[in-house]
Amino acid sequence: MTEENIFDAAIIGGGPAGLTAALYLARARYRVVVLEKDNFGGQITITDEVVNYPGVAHTTGRELTATMRDQAQSFGAEFRIAEAVGIDAAGDIKTVKTDKGDIRAFSVLIATGAHPRTVGFKGEDEHRGRGVAYCATCDGEFFTGKEVYVIGGGFAAAEESVFLTKYAEHVTILMMTDDFTCAAATAEHAKTNPKITVLPNTEVEEVNSSGSGLDYIRYRNNKTGEVTERNSDGKTFGVFVFVGYAPETDLVKDVVKLDDHGYIIADRDQRRRLRKTAQTGRNSRRRRRDCRDGNGTARGKNAKENGHNACPPQTVGEKHGEYKQSSERKRHGRRRDIR
Repeated sequence: MTEENIFDAAIIGGGPAGLTAALYLARARYRVVVLEKDNFGGQITITDEVVNYPGVAHTTGRELTATMRDQAQSFGAEFRIAEAVGIDAAGDIKTVKTDKGDIRAFSVLIATGAHPRTVGFKGEDEHRGRGVAYCATCDGEFFTGKEVYVIGGGFAAAEESVFLTKYAEHVTILMMTDDFTCAAATAEHAKTNPKITVLPNTEVEEVNSSGSGLDYIRYRNNKTGEVTERNSDGKTFGVFVFVGYAPETDLVKDVVKLDDHGYIIADRDQRRRLRKTAQTGRNSRRRRRDCRDGNGTARGKNAKENGHNACPPQTVGEKHGEYKQSSERKRHGRRRDIR
């Protein structure tokens, strides 16, 4: 590979965090490439309606992240559909091994994120984003005045069930265990809420729809074997799944340190002990956000302002005399960013 193909930064993951980091790096005139194995945009692309993103009254997840990508691309960020399968972090120049060939860069930003754990009941995948949801903040408002079922018995299930009562007519918590597994104080808020019913030892077997939303659910008591079927007769309801997240960190398990749950251990600026590697998004324990562009902003700004931590002080062109900025990128100058 010729020197002109060495990037300042390679970002693994094309969700909101990776796209935002790409914007800040490209805006700072670093040569950056974003690698995504599937579709750019991340999990939010399955959301048909986004109404709580600041400055955007109404859009879809796909439209929102397409705008993010276009904005980063306008400053020179490059995008490639390629699955990262390994990282060689030895030396000043890192190598990201992909199914389409190797990518070489002075720094690597890991924005692989995490995905909600699924339960596996019939209809879960089919109705994901169309009645089956995983984020109360994102989707709770869409079920205003409707019945909602929550699957899970941990902290998130208890806390988010209480939050959902702001919108839902009634919330029924279906948990596989005898009781909540979270702190008693958190569980008590759910147990004593008049709009919440808790059904222990209960597993969902199937959900279905005969129209535009869910109108059928079947669940079973795992101790008595009793099966309950609910057909809402045209009234749709929502099912929220809160059984934890699984970080997408298998790629870096031999490169950076992970905690017992598979999350990357990061400092307050999302940096690794390994020089010139950084992390952003859901795959770290340190931050919890819904649409992780803010985290990507922080990492992009840190990469720009603290070049020795995430990006080298030189661009490829300055160090090797190969890479030349386009006249289009030069014209952008150093305009003030909104932070």
